[in-house]
Amino acid sequence: MEGSPIDIVIFAPLAVILGVLLFWFLQLLFIEYEKLLLSKIRPKHEPLCRFTNLLGILFQSICHALGYTVTKSGISDFYISVNYGKVAPKREKTGIFEWISNAFLFIGPFFLPALILLIYVYFSPVTFEVVTPSQLIDVKYTFAGQMNTFGSSLWSFSTSFFHIFFNIDFFHPGHLGFMILLIFLGMGMRPSYIGEQKQEKVDMLYDLKNIWEWIRKKPLYILMFFLMAYIIFYISLIFNQNWYVAIFSIFGWLSIIAIVSLIVANMILLLIKTTDEIPGKIKLLSYITLPVSYVLMRVLFFYYPMENSNMISLAVMIMSTIIVTYLLLRFKTNKFKSERDIKLFKKKNKKKGKGKTDEG
Repeated sequence: MEGSPIDIVIFAPLAVILGVLLFWFLQLLFIEYEKLLLSKIRPKHEPLCRFTNLLGILFQSICHALGYTVTKSGISDFYISVNYGKVAPKREKTGIFEWISNAFLFIGPFFLPALILLIYVYFSPVTFEVVTPSQLIDVKYTFAGQMNTFGSSLWSFSTSFFHIFFNIDFFHPGHLGFMILLIFLGMGMRPSYIGEQKQEKVDMLYDLKNIWEWIRKKPLYILMFFLMAYIIFYISLIFNQNWYVAIFSIFGWLSIIAIVSLIVANMILLLIKTTDEIPGKIKLLSYITLPVSYVLMRVLFFYYPMENSNMISLAVMIMSTIIVTYLLLRFKTNKFKSERDIKLFKKKNKKKGKGKTDEG
């Protein structure tokens, strides 16, 4: 077997765990940017911001309720609003059960909403094919080997998932439902706490602080988690199976879904923020361009069929919206004109200063 004993016994099991942590950290960065965009558009789009906050609290409360369900604590009270969510157990449990319930609360919202979309994809008419880690050959139980298998699984999943995304057909009910659910998940991945009353700052550092407190209070349970992970790895090694990397690959898949949904949500929020700079109702032209350009391309490809027509229609819709928005910003605002005038003003002043210097 390739690899040193120390690599196989100690470092190899850490490979996929570090991979999952990396993708989870990327989620945090995209969530932080989304919260920034929401704060920028809040003055003009308070209802939208409140709705996204409601979605985030809903997902968070569902995760907490699921934690109580898994630990058999039961649920005595379930309440959500735009500003607040509360889930109370029927039976207060301590120790490992309380720790697991808090794990669902602090970590669940990063993965469980994406699991909803993954389940939808598998059981909907949307075509989806992916190679699981158990189907991959030439498995190596070293740090590099496990990371390579983990990466191959994520690459296979990403290829299939992006094939769905870039070939989406908005005239297909299953595809349309996929996109709506994707947007909802991106908008409500984490609560922004934008409601009627100003809340304390809740950002990436706030989430990390809560998770660190959760780990610090019960370090023994974290050690138990790593011990269990290592045992599963050794069992996979003995039977020459990919069970270990397959389990963690699922978390990698969920992170990819979450990141894509956040990117889509951020693109929508960025469009809203940009069009807010355009005065009057002419800004609506950017939003009208989205469906009109897509429908026109689909009608064109109906009479003149072409390979990858869905992908081309989606690309035309995005590019035409960007171009229209840019033109509106250029000709209906002073933004670009001001930048040009400032440059000309600086250039003239520079010439005048030079002329005075020569005369002196």
